[in-house]
Amino acid sequence: MSELERVPPGVDPRVPSVARVYDYLLGGKDHLAIDRAFADKLLAVAPETRLVARANRLFLVRAVRHLARQGVRQFLDLGTGIPTSPSVHEVARAVAPDSRVVYVDYDPVVRLHSEVLLASSPGVEAVQADLREPGVILGDPRVIRLIDFAQPVGVLMVGILHFILDDEDPAGIVADFRKWMAPGSHLVLTHAMADSSPEAIAQLSTATAGTSAQSVFRTREEVLRLTEGFELVGPGLAPVHEWRIAGEEEDEPPIPLLEGVPAVRIDAAVGRLTTPAGPDRL
Repeated sequence: MSELERVPPGVDPRVPSVARVYDYLLGGKDHLAIDRAFADKLLAVAPETRLVARANRLFLVRAVRHLARQGVRQFLDLGTGIPTSPSVHEVARAVAPDSRVVYVDYDPVVRLHSEVLLASSPGVEAVQADLREPGVILGDPRVIRLIDFAQPVGVLMVGILHFILDDEDPAGIVADFRKWMAPGSHLVLTHAMADSSPEAIAQLSTATAGTSAQSVFRTREEVLRLTEGFELVGPGLAPVHEWRIAGEEEDEPPIPLLEGVPAVRIDAAVGRLTTPAGPDRL
């Protein structure tokens, strides 16, 4: 069966997909020719991008493990991408077997893979929805059934906010979720940074203009504004391959990134909500 025959309804094989490009960079198999072509152009100007993608994934593992150790037992993974092991629920349940997870992504390919993966996983759901519509996500019956917002929740926005354009109000989107989060909840994010290589930024901008993969490389100050209302833990906002919580055990080997700043720099942060969000919810 050819690639085109395997494309599910609603997927345009002429447009690169964020989830499929990420899958390709991580060494997965669920991508199309357009995704490989886009990723290969990026790798030509930023050859260490595969390592950055892996560091981004391992940061997610470290962050979820940290939250589980802090007593968080429910997770809302926004922009989850094509399932990769260990998945969020696998990491969380290694610490706390009663952990509950809702995976959210707008990509129909992600939904199909998630449905297969999660068919035999009680306490885990997959929802096809867009991060740009917080009300739709927070009002989804599957989210309501599994996530109790009166208790701490880990809201994961790993590798997704740089695909939200300025006029789509990324800070407002984060704030909409924050309004629902109880004290002790955490925000976990990674973001592409403006001090990446100008050549890499130009390559990405040209290749993705007008598509869902169009990226915004934000400054440190702009990314920190996205975390408003949260108290950053560990090293604060730091390169994704350097983010660590001092004293916590590490099960993963160190990431052998190239010397200096990667051409595509991704920074990471984990923020804890210490005060009630207030009565003004969506």
